[in-house]
This record gives sequence, structure tokens and C-alpha cells, in this order.
Amino acid sequence: MALAAQSVNAQWLFGKEKLKNLENFDKQRWSWGYFLGFNSYDFNFDYKSAAQDIMVDKKVGFNVGLIGNLRINDYIDLRLEPGVMFSTRDLTFPEIPEDNLREVQSTYVHIPLLVKFSTKRLNNFKPFVVGGVSTAINLSSNENNPDDNSAGQFRMQSNSYYYEVGFGIDLYLYYFKFTPSIRAIFAINDELKRDKDPSSPYTGNISKMGSRGIFINFTFQ
Repeated sequence: MALAAQSVNAQWLFGKEKLKNLENFDKQRWSWGYFLGFNSYDFNFDYKSAAQDIMVDKKVGFNVGLIGNLRINDYIDLRLEPGVMFSTRDLTFPEIPEDNLREVQSTYVHIPLLVKFSTKRLNNFKPFVVGGVSTAINLSSNENNPDDNSAGQFRMQSNSYYYEVGFGIDLYLYYFKFTPSIRAIFAINDELKRDKDPSSPYTGNISKMGSRGIFINFTFQ
């Protein structure tokens, strides 16, 4: 009897199959959750003619939002992740001798539609990759502000569109599913609101300005 008990204990400790938490969680048609995280937004500039690059000093921002997940099958999910992203970037225009610094504070209402491709669940974790498109409303864009850089005001378009790619891992804990993930976003449209003067030293030589960024999110479902 003692030998049989030791054998069972050894299989439990060292066997490939372990006790699964939340075993039926992924069988739900719909599931919900929320996320918290951090971001680092950058700008990518395209120029009309050769020029010194505008320098971007990136700051760490904060993300918070909700998750709605629709199960398609064992390996594919469709996800909607509306959230709010707070970001700050400092721009330095090296070819302008004075008044060449602009602080760009952005508050985005960010709405991505994503497709999640998962592997087979391995005990209590499951890696995945994710990709999709998103739209965002920049509540701090100053698009309708009549003042431009001549008055010290840097302006952006209110609406932006992105494509997104990322990866992460689902961890099945005793009471909930915890998911750390990393995602990169890249703007599709031009986000710059140009100055009224076509030859403005701030915006006149920019053919396109688009945000790009990294999100590190922690999801609870």
C-alpha cells in the first residue's frame, strides 16, 4: 500500500500531465476581462526633402481597458479591447535655433479588433500570437485649435488608424486567467495637423507623421 502511494505521488510530481486550473474556461463562447499596462509611443517621420531627423524623447505611458473575447474554435479567438492610453512625447526640431521643443501629450481612446491564434494548451499555460487593426480618437489632438506652432501649439489629427501585431501567454491560475502580452502598433494614416504657413519650419517639410508604439499589457479574465 505504501509503495503504491509513493508511486502515485511520484507520478503527480514528475508526470507530464498536471492538475489543470480553470479546465473549462476556454470552452465558453464569450468571456470578459480587463487589462492594465504600459506603453511607449514614438513618431515616424517622412520628409519631402533631406533634413535632420526630428528627435523624439519617448516617455512611459499608462494603459487601461476592457476585453471582450469571442471563441471561434480551440485555436482562434476574436477580441475587442477598447481602452484608454495616456502618452507623452517631446519633439526637438534640430534645424530651428530657438523655440524648438514641443511637448506632445496624447490621450487616446483606442479600439482594436484582433484575431488571436493560440497553440494547444500545455498544462496551465498557452502561448499565442495576435494581430489586427484598430482606430483611436486622440482627445488631446488640438486639431481644432486655431493656434499652431507659430503660437507654440503642436497639433495632430483627432482620428488615427493602426495595424497591430503581438504575442503573449495565457496563464491559468486557480481563480482567474492571467495574460502578460507585448504588442506593437503602427499608424496607417498621416496624423500631422499642419501649420497654416505652408513653409512652416515645424511642419512644412514633413510629408507624413505616424505614431508607432509598444504596449505591455497584463490581462485578467
